[in-house]
Amino acid sequence: MIGSTAVGRVLYGALGVAGLLAAAELAGRIGLVDPAVLPLASTILARTAELAADGEFLADVAATMQAWALGLLLTVAVTVPAGLALGSLPRVETAVRPLIEFLRPIPSVALIPLAILLFPDRLDMKIAVIFYASCWPVLINTMYGLLEVDPVAKETLRSFGFGPLAVLWRVSLPSTAPFIATGVRLAAGIALILAISAELIGGGSSGIGTYVIEAGSSFDGLEYILAATVWAGVLGIVTNSLFIGAERRLFRWHTARAEGAR
Repeated sequence: MIGSTAVGRVLYGALGVAGLLAAAELAGRIGLVDPAVLPLASTILARTAELAADGEFLADVAATMQAWALGLLLTVAVTVPAGLALGSLPRVETAVRPLIEFLRPIPSVALIPLAILLFPDRLDMKIAVIFYASCWPVLINTMYGLLEVDPVAKETLRSFGFGPLAVLWRVSLPSTAPFIATGVRLAAGIALILAISAELIGGGSSGIGTYVIEAGSSFDGLEYILAATVWAGVLGIVTNSLFIGAERRLFRWHTARAEGAR
């Protein structure tokens, strides 16, 4: 059936978005929603298309995505080894777990003012808050993935004389990789939210959040604010889709096993 294919999912998703836009447009046309409070969907889409050809806005998008990419890379580089170490050393994990559970629920946005004080450079500030917010899904997924490793496979390798590092590299890491990939995909969405939030609160000279602040001071600023929000959503959808596609290509065996277990 078409609904079970990737094309079908995209088609139904597009129809859902089109239906929502049509309903929003109709609500504005018949006076159910005041266009002065919420512009027509057609107006927002026109502004969205206009921004696609705006060099200054594209530079702001590039600035946001630069912070997003650097923050996500730092998260992966630090958190994956930390998760592997904690997952492989139960006593250390038990000692560190209270600290993790204390820090993890703290709203990352609430730490942006502190990051502004600690990191005068706006790019460093954005990377710092992105790292803090994004590290948790990667860390937790890495630790959880290690618990799912087949103990028989590890014992078999040990019986052939392989040491702990060899077992980790040959068995644990490949088995945990799909969980790590899922954590990185979740972290990617969080990183984009924090990059824009840091720009909105911390200001700076470039970025989608900075553009939104500047647009708010213009006569038709609401239209451009909503258009920039649409582009932020598009970026989120595109990055998430790219990560999902990469997961399916790299870990087809894991996807097939998960679908077979349903």
